[in-house]
Amino acid sequence: MFFLRMALGIVILLLSNLAAAELYDHLNEVRPLLPGMSVPAFELRTVAGEVVRVQPDALSKPLVITFYRGGWCPYCNLHLAELRNVEAELRGRGFEVWFISADRPERLYESLSEKVDYQLYSDGSLAVAETFGIAFQVNQDTHDRFARRGLTLEEISGDDAGGLPVPATFIIGTDGRVHFQYTNPDYSIRLSPKVLLAAAEAYLDDADKRFRRNR
Repeated sequence: MFFLRMALGIVILLLSNLAAAELYDHLNEVRPLLPGMSVPAFELRTVAGEVVRVQPDALSKPLVITFYRGGWCPYCNLHLAELRNVEAELRGRGFEVWFISADRPERLYESLSEKVDYQLYSDGSLAVAETFGIAFQVNQDTHDRFARRGLTLEEISGDDAGGLPVPATFIIGTDGRVHFQYTNPDYSIRLSPKVLLAAAEAYLDDADKRFRRNR
């Protein structure tokens, strides 16, 4: 019994560390929330700078959240454009669909290369990205590359956090838990709209409970 308690304690500790809010030193070190894990409460800012407080276990609809680096990122612009059709389809099937970036509120829409009517939110401090386990410290080479473009992270985000989110997508159920997660440290590789739609369909079909149904 003693060893069983010890093993359970180690598992709980590992899961706690996995979900800990942290700005990781490198993008390859991020540890995103995994399916089945509860999402802590978090706060976002609207384009007007107003604070939106989110309590995941009190959601009235399942929520699809996509983290992107910012409107200055060409890959982010391409991905947001690619998600245009599936975003409307997801909303039609009862999902809330949000996009979160490190851009400060007033940059959210104006920095994008194409106009969108998405629900965009600012996470300039990276507090939300840290909560989801996908925030990392930007290295000096990236800072220098931004500087050559006339950009600084402080100017982009309005904060001195000095990091960015790894592009990621989460489906959060009305139970406040992650039901799907995709994260890729290579910012040029993004989640396919078809895969996102399939994951949403699986949630609606309650696919994670199929074994219990078939017992």
